[in-house]
Amino acid sequence: LSLLLNWVLGPALMFALAWLFLPDEPAFRTGLIVVGLARCIAMVLIWNDLACGDREAAALLVAVNSLFQIAAYALLGTFYLKILPGWLGLDTQDVQFSTWGITKAVLIFLGIPLLAGYLTRRIGVARAGQARYEERFLPKIGPIALYGLLFTIVVMFALQGETITAEPLSVARIALPLLVYFALMWTVSFWLSRRAGLGYERTATVAFTAAGNNFELAIAVAVA
Repeated sequence: LSLLLNWVLGPALMFALAWLFLPDEPAFRTGLIVVGLARCIAMVLIWNDLACGDREAAALLVAVNSLFQIAAYALLGTFYLKILPGWLGLDTQDVQFSTWGITKAVLIFLGIPLLAGYLTRRIGVARAGQARYEERFLPKIGPIALYGLLFTIVVMFALQGETITAEPLSVARIALPLLVYFALMWTVSFWLSRRAGLGYERTATVAFTAAGNNFELAIAVAVA
């Protein structure tokens, strides 16, 4: 159910909303589609915990989404930015992107940290033992991820602050399809999960992981 929601319904819905709300803004439209393809990763664990969702299921879905993004993000980007609009007769002449450019951005942004995390754990546990690694090393290195996220957000808004305040109408036009997307994805995901017989904990987890997006990856791809 989660794979269906994340990799079939989510990207298709964002593609439809992007073309519906921003047919005359190719750059904004492409940005929305890129966000729709970037499925949720670690930040959703915090929202899931606050909602008393299933922590183990959330960790598993986040891991699966991360691996799927490394393997399929560039292919989906090519499909939704070039192939599907061509099939539908939509104009894509003003959309410039490189499949290899997207692939490289994903490999750098997700692949390198994933490999670093894997090697850190393998080497750390082998040398220090699992108990010492988890009790002493992880608490020290863990906050770095949060600091990095906050740094990214601060720098991003600092660099784009003038654009945001100078073009409030553009901000509103982009925000509207995003609000519709999140509301629809959350509601549909929660309803389908309940219909599938899942309890509250896993229903909340599926809904959060389906409605959330990895905006950091989307920014990295957009910049690349």
